[in-house]
Amino acid sequence: MSATAIVKLSDAEIRRQAAVAGVRDLRDPRHPGLRFRFDQSRQSGTWFLVVRRKWNRLARFPEYGPAAIFAELPALRQRLLGRPDEAVALAGLVTFSDLLDWFKGRVASDAALSDSWKGTVSTVVDRHLQPRLGDMPICALTPAALDKSLMWPLQATCSTSYVRQIFRVLSRAMSAARTLGLIPSNPMAEMKFTNFIKTKILPKDGRLRSDHLREVLPALGALFDASPIDAMLALLMICHGTRIGESRQAEWSDFAFGHAEWFIPAKHTKTRTEHRLPLTSQVLALLRRYRNTQLDGGYTGRYLFPGRKGQAMSASQASSVFRRLASREWSSHDLRKVARTAWLDMGVDGFIGEMLLNHSLGKVADTYIKTKGNGLRREALEQWHAWLDGIGFASIHGLTGVQSVIPHNGPQATPRKARSPIIELVIGENAEREKGHGPWL
Repeated sequence: MSATAIVKLSDAEIRRQAAVAGVRDLRDPRHPGLRFRFDQSRQSGTWFLVVRRKWNRLARFPEYGPAAIFAELPALRQRLLGRPDEAVALAGLVTFSDLLDWFKGRVASDAALSDSWKGTVSTVVDRHLQPRLGDMPICALTPAALDKSLMWPLQATCSTSYVRQIFRVLSRAMSAARTLGLIPSNPMAEMKFTNFIKTKILPKDGRLRSDHLREVLPALGALFDASPIDAMLALLMICHGTRIGESRQAEWSDFAFGHAEWFIPAKHTKTRTEHRLPLTSQVLALLRRYRNTQLDGGYTGRYLFPGRKGQAMSASQASSVFRRLASREWSSHDLRKVARTAWLDMGVDGFIGEMLLNHSLGKVADTYIKTKGNGLRREALEQWHAWLDGIGFASIHGLTGVQSVIPHNGPQATPRKARSPIIELVIGENAEREKGHGPWL
C-alpha cells in the first residue's frame, strides 16, 4: 500500500479515503508540501510538511484536524524555509474546535462542578460555540471577528442573559487554556460583554405573588394524598425558599429532628458550601406526615423524592413536577422569589433573607453571620410559616396545640434596631473587596 490520493483535504474526505484500500498518503494541491499519512488502523494518522524533500512531522490526527493544520501552515512553512532543521511539531490548541472539545471534557470530569453547570457548558459548546467558531484559529480572534461570528447573530435569536452566559463559557475556556499554557495568549483577556451588547439585563419579575399562595397552598393540600411527592416538593420549597436542585436531592439523613435543622450538603448547593436551615414545628409535622405516607406506600429508602434506579429525583423529573403543578404559569424558581419577597414585606432583615437563600455574603460575613444569625433565621421562618398557616398550611401539616413544638437551643432573636449590625459588617467587607475589584464580565 503506497498510493497517494490527490484530494481536497477535510475531515469528511479523510474518513472517506480511510475506506479506500491501497491509499496510504493524501495530498491537497491547494497546500503544496502538506501530506497526510494513514496509520495501520486507518482511523488515525500523521500530518507532515515536506520542505526540500524532508518530511517534517507536524501533528497527529484526529487530535489536529485539517482546519487546525491549515491555520498553522503558513507560519510553519516560513520557519522551515529559514531554519530547515528546526522541529516544528505542534503542541497545544490551535482552533476553537480544539479548545472547546478540551474545555467541555475538562468540565465534564471536574468533580467540584455541579451537574447543572456541566450540562450548561455542554449545551453552549455543542449548540452555539462549535457551530459558529469551531473552524476559526484561536490566534485569528479579534473583537470584530467575535462580534460578527458569534455575538451579533446570537443577540438576534437569544435573550441577552443567555448571550451573556455563552460569552462567559467561552471566556472561561480561553482563560483556563491560557493559564495552563495551552495557548500562547488570550485574545479575550481585554474583552467584556458590554463591548458587544449594551442592553441592560433586568431581573425577571416573579410570576407568583404572596397573595397567589392563598390559592396555591389549598391546592397543594388537596393534592397531598393523591400525589404526595409533587405536593411535598413544592411545599418544602415554599417553606424555605430553597433551589430545586437542593430540594429534589434531599435525604432523610439530612434532617436532624432532634436539633430541628435541615443540613444541605455542599455538593448539592450552588455555592458549594453546606447550608443549614432551621426546621419549624410546622415543617417537622409535615415531614412526619410525609414519611408516614411513604412508609404506608412501601417505600423505606433514603430519599424524600425518589427517582429511578434507586437514585434521587432527576432534574428533568423535578421540572416535570412543576409543569404538572403550574401548567407553565409559573416555575419552581418563582417559589424562591415569592418567599424572598414575602420575607422583605414581613420586615425580615435583608441579610438574614440572603442567608436563608444561601447567597454568598463574602468570606468574613459568611463565617461571622452563620454563628450569630441562627436565632434570627429561625425567627424569620417561624414568622413566615405562621403566615402560611393562615392561608392553608396548617391544614396540611396538621399540627395542633403546643405539645408538638420542639424546643431548640442557641442564639435567640433580639429586637431589631434601625440599622442591622449585619449590614455594617457586610458593607465594610464589601468596601474592602471592591478596592481591588476588576472589571465584571
